[in-house]
Amino acid sequence: MDYKELSELIFPNIKDVSYYEEKYPKRDLKEGAMVVRFAPSPTGFVHIGGIFTSVICSKLAKQTDGVFILRIEDTDQKREVENGVTGIIDALKKFNLEPDEGMIDENTSHGAYGPYKQSQRKEIYQAFAKKLIAEKKAYPCFCKQEDLDAMREKQESAKIRPGYYGAWATCRNLGLDEIEKKIKNGEEYIIRFKSPGNPEKKIKHHDVIKGNIDFPENDQDIVIIKSDGLPTYHFAHVVDDYLMRTTHVIRGDEWLSSLPVHIQLFEAVGVKPPKYAHIAPIMKEEDGAKRKLSKRKDPEAAVEYYAKEGIPSDAAKEYLLNIANSNFEQWRRQNKTASIDDFELQLGKMSVSGALFDMVKLLDISKSVISRYSKEEVYDYAITYANEYDEDLKKLLEEDKEYTLKVLGIERGNEKPRKDIAKWSDLKDNIEYMYDNRFLNSDIEYAYQNINDKEEIKNIIKDYLENFFDISDDKQTWFDKIKDLAEKHGYAREVKEYKANPEGFKGHVGDVSTVIRIALTGRANTPDMYEIMQVLGRTSVVSRLNKAMS
Repeated sequence: MDYKELSELIFPNIKDVSYYEEKYPKRDLKEGAMVVRFAPSPTGFVHIGGIFTSVICSKLAKQTDGVFILRIEDTDQKREVENGVTGIIDALKKFNLEPDEGMIDENTSHGAYGPYKQSQRKEIYQAFAKKLIAEKKAYPCFCKQEDLDAMREKQESAKIRPGYYGAWATCRNLGLDEIEKKIKNGEEYIIRFKSPGNPEKKIKHHDVIKGNIDFPENDQDIVIIKSDGLPTYHFAHVVDDYLMRTTHVIRGDEWLSSLPVHIQLFEAVGVKPPKYAHIAPIMKEEDGAKRKLSKRKDPEAAVEYYAKEGIPSDAAKEYLLNIANSNFEQWRRQNKTASIDDFELQLGKMSVSGALFDMVKLLDISKSVISRYSKEEVYDYAITYANEYDEDLKKLLEEDKEYTLKVLGIERGNEKPRKDIAKWSDLKDNIEYMYDNRFLNSDIEYAYQNINDKEEIKNIIKDYLENFFDISDDKQTWFDKIKDLAEKHGYAREVKEYKANPEGFKGHVGDVSTVIRIALTGRANTPDMYEIMQVLGRTSVVSRLNKAMS
């Protein structure tokens, strides 16, 4: 028996590698087009770090006319959770990150380079393992788990580097006759890669983000095919990225230490490895120290958190692009209404150390994003959120849709639109006072500010109602009347006039307009008061001012 015959014995009826190379040819894409993939395992909820990677992959594919792939790495089936693939697909959909190719439900995919679920590609991996065995680059290992445990104990007690390598790789030099006998006797085995590495030597590599790095060569005879016939992550990654014609592997830098193994496997298969870009993790500050954003400790680590809070996916994506490239913030200031598709992301400008997660910054970006939506978009996003998470908000929005659209349209579409809504879970509190059936029937604490004498407040409101209020006034006429009202009651018509002579006035026009604002809304901070009054209408304004006086 020779090694080619051994490969046939282990993998009978498995096609030659050339069959798959022909089936998955080089892609017909323009020069510079990037083929990238998000390759999660269906072992739990999707981490915001996975969305971060997907935002980067999707962006790079779009801006280079390339391809964004969703590949499911499910070879560790013991850890797989029910509906894990569906959870990944749904998470990407929520962020409008639907891939060009890949899984579309638990078992179905679209694209010419599939299947895109590793458990469905078993024979492909076996074809490449068969090739490596025939070329003496891989071998069957019959060691039982107890043998490996005993070996590790010896290594640790002797303070020797643990692993299956060199003299410790006991199955590496088994004769072909002995191997054949063990296989025919039905002994269980796995397939190991026969590493040619020497840890005394270094591999030098250029990472697109990290720059020039070097590592000791790998000398471990890693497992490439498990006893169930499925590959390990390391081997599947190499085969898939080769056959799917991936140009750039973009992944978390926790995989950086695996690079020597992966490059070695690409060389063994006989193909050029793709470019690698290792992303630093999103960090969180705790007790003055930085740590990775944790699934266990931090609710904002889970994608579902953003859905429950009602943070628009557009806002989260803008925030993640801000983390990815620091020049995004300046670009956004210069291109206030542009699509993020117009921004050019550059891997080389990504930070080599992890950015701190900043919820205040995220919500600030979210306010800006929501401020750019039309009133119809706000309504549609809000009702979608309310249908799932807030029954009372849903009821409020649906009571009178046309009126709600008017409410949502206040200070929207202006050169400086309102920025008071950061997330859909805040919306009810932001607009509830605009509904008479709620406002007029509630107990309101009118927290008047600089003017706090009850008789003074009552006189101002009464005088405004009787002598200055006309719902048909245009905005300038309305404001001039507020100034007239202020002057009549001993307040300066202009703030600067009051500042120049504070002793000569009770206050200024802003104090008087605040009395009217609080009487109308119960709040000191609202969008434009004139627009609010126009939406409320005469009857509502009169009712509210009378309620305040009572």
